[in-house]
Amino acid sequence: MAHFPSNTELLILGLLRDQAGGMYGLELVGASGGALKRGTVYVTLMRMEDKGFIKSRVPKKAEHAGLPRPHYIIAALGQRCLEAAQLLTVRLVGA
Repeated sequence: MAHFPSNTELLILGLLRDQAGGMYGLELVGASGGALKRGTVYVTLMRMEDKGFIKSRVPKKAEHAGLPRPHYIIAALGQRCLEAAQLLTVRLVGA
């Protein structure tokens, strides 16, 4: 059973929620405003995929030279966890 996402995982889920086409790891680092680091983002993404929060896919058409970069998209479980975290925050702050 998956645990509730950490703050870092919630940040990634929030970034992915707004990108239907997905994002690759370094895009997430850039979009995070410094909250995510290059050295740990892929470890976190692999852990999140193992938990079922996100899914990865390799685009069929290469966007650049070199190895294909997987794009990460939010999974249904990740979406539900993100919504639950937002509701909890609203209730705690609004109380």
